[in-house]
Amino acid sequence: MPEIDLTKLNSVPRLLFTVELKTLQGDRFQPTGFPSLGAATYQTKEGEKLLVESAQSMANRLEATCWDAATNKPVAALDGISHVTVNRGGKFLTDSMLEAHRINSPYLLCSSDRAFLDAFLQDMRSGLGQRLVDENEGFISRNEFAKVILKYDVGSLIHGVFFASNKVKLQPSAKPSSIAGGRLRLGRSLSAFIEASNVRVAASGGVKNDQVHPEKVSGELSELIGNVPFTRDEYVAERIDLYINLDLAQIRGYGLGEKVERLLILLALYRVRKLLEGDLRLRTACDLEPVDRINIVATRPEGFKLPSLSELESAVKKAITECKNLMVQTTVTFEDDLKKAKEENKKKNNQDEDTDDEDSDAEE
Repeated sequence: MPEIDLTKLNSVPRLLFTVELKTLQGDRFQPTGFPSLGAATYQTKEGEKLLVESAQSMANRLEATCWDAATNKPVAALDGISHVTVNRGGKFLTDSMLEAHRINSPYLLCSSDRAFLDAFLQDMRSGLGQRLVDENEGFISRNEFAKVILKYDVGSLIHGVFFASNKVKLQPSAKPSSIAGGRLRLGRSLSAFIEASNVRVAASGGVKNDQVHPEKVSGELSELIGNVPFTRDEYVAERIDLYINLDLAQIRGYGLGEKVERLLILLALYRVRKLLEGDLRLRTACDLEPVDRINIVATRPEGFKLPSLSELESAVKKAITECKNLMVQTTVTFEDDLKKAKEENKKKNNQDEDTDDEDSDAEE
């Protein structure tokens, strides 16, 4: 299979796609909702628009295209990429590819098992300097930081990472602190969102039927028993678009060399193609697909066509092999006791009650 030509991307800072989508069945769809807000609608000079899927959600969906849930590891085409797997009790718990903040996960950085944290900190100190990592003093070398991230979790160079936690013990006996004062961060190289134009509300509703006791009751079960009618707002739109932005300037700015740059670009394109080829069922009532999933052509630079999935799989495998010595696959354990907040509050309340009793006795 001929090698994918990326030379059109050499002189541009961004690779942009606008992919028109359509509903798989019917016209209605359910957008993402936000607490205390609901659907995000906004007025533009072109009419009313609607945020169908946010950049945060799309980052998770793009990362998910690389994960095989049946085997709890990356898909076969990406065998060899760097990531960190966490086991608990001898069984799979999570992975840096699944965590909300990727390698900045409490199951990695706040575990009593310090095998990963100590190795990670040692590499950070070797590249960035001990005073920077431990004492928040010094200049951050983006290149050295990116090298360490590449080694342990290449996905963080694509989807971003931010070491903001102050719960990390930089030394086993030290108090919890933050790595480099919380200054280590990388923005997303690959971002996406879905927007609908000229939208209208499609109001509907229904009822939750209780065939045992249709009438409402009082007390603790009042919200659970009885028929419960509800309203529902879905939307129709003249057009639905998926916007994709690959920040090529940021990838080059890592300073990791041409082979790594090619790997990162191919991994990003693989995610996009896999998403468009696969499942765009965002919610139960939001099932979308590209109007033309074969001919996906960039808006910038003009004429760059998204390669096919088979082409990308072949190219990614080769790129991973060429960068194999720069990446590791790590497995760690997390055996810490995770107490529920209710249990902690109950324990604290009991301690407070005991203290009150003792104080009362003392006063007497």
